[in-house]
Amino acid sequence: MKVTNPGLLRRNRDFRRFWAGHTISVAGTHISAVALPLLATLVLDAGSTGVAAIATAAYLPNLLLPLLAGHWLEKRRRRKVMIGADLVRAAALTAVPVAYAAGALSIPVLVAVALVVGAAGVVFEIGSFAYVPSLVDEDDLAAANRATQGSTTAAMVAGPGLAGGLAQLVGPAAAVLLDALSYVAGALGVAGARRPEPAPPQEEKPTGLLEGLRLLAANPFLRALTSHAMIYNGASQIFTVNLVVFAVTDRGLSAGLFGLALSAAGAGAFLGTMAALRLAGRLGYGRAFAVSLTLSTGTPLFIAALPGDGTALAASLALIQFVSGLGLGSANTLSVTLRQVVAPRGSLARTQGGYRLFIYGVLPLGAVLGGLVGRIFDSRTGVAVGTVGMALSALPMLTRRIRTLSGPQDARTSVAAPAPPTAADAQPS
Repeated sequence: MKVTNPGLLRRNRDFRRFWAGHTISVAGTHISAVALPLLATLVLDAGSTGVAAIATAAYLPNLLLPLLAGHWLEKRRRRKVMIGADLVRAAALTAVPVAYAAGALSIPVLVAVALVVGAAGVVFEIGSFAYVPSLVDEDDLAAANRATQGSTTAAMVAGPGLAGGLAQLVGPAAAVLLDALSYVAGALGVAGARRPEPAPPQEEKPTGLLEGLRLLAANPFLRALTSHAMIYNGASQIFTVNLVVFAVTDRGLSAGLFGLALSAAGAGAFLGTMAALRLAGRLGYGRAFAVSLTLSTGTPLFIAALPGDGTALAASLALIQFVSGLGLGSANTLSVTLRQVVAPRGSLARTQGGYRLFIYGVLPLGAVLGGLVGRIFDSRTGVAVGTVGMALSALPMLTRRIRTLSGPQDARTSVAAPAPPTAADAQPS
């Protein structure tokens, strides 16, 4: 597999249509995450409890559905399911302005809508992960993931601002309706990909719901990728919970400067996503991954020691966030391709379901631990603990077996015909 294969969007019409639909869908996801709480606050005058209930409902499917959705999707063509998921999200969101016009809008209605939209989103994302390898040739897989990861990152950065602008321009209820229409457009884009999708493989014997977890544990590359992402996400919650107190409350940084500093991470992540394949082509896949992880997990270690306040503090924080974002965007792109290549082709959805369960399941635990550390010690300690945890998360990915990968296909070969273990392979180095 080539690490770089330029011009995919230009020469592959099916992928171009799929990518356009995927981009619109992920933009809708990040708009919904802001538009529904805004509607609760501005129209229903909901307090923090109501807003928290909506956020929890949107997040809950990530804990309950991944294994079930991955197991179910493995036996079905994914494109049709993704189209259906977008249409379900559109229908659920359309219910919001309808309820608003009828005078029936309430927090329970918004909670139900958030739950349905979140559940359909889980199905869409797992289906997308498993579908892309059947849509493009293997030589194009890394370029396809760069394109989808790039649009996902851009939507993550622009979505909140777009949601706020729409709410101010046309009102929050109309903004939700426009969001619903974005999912219809997304479904049309995904439907435009005409390349025949292979029929799901017939299983020789039934597999259980936990098969995805077994595959993650058995494969050394999937195990390392999952361990890294799980530790990183849990530690990043400890970091995030304490960062706002450390920067805004304890150091007096204004909310505006704090927001601008954090937005630098999104800009860095987009550039890192675009540069990932070039870096891998220059250094080799494993070394590029190691460099990306060094930036994404190592750079934040400096935050707890930042001096000063005001603009100087904001500029320093923004620089660190930008450099960390560069590494994160690159690492995410390389991770998706590696997981798609090394996972058994007939178990892509299952492994993604298990992976998603782990990386989302640690988030509430990380948030609770972050609050405890901040309360028992102080916010600076909380930031330091979180960043140390993020740095340690890179260790499972720094084994010689991973560092020496010249391309993602080498991981598949290594699993198929493993070399005798060495001390360097057994221990992080």
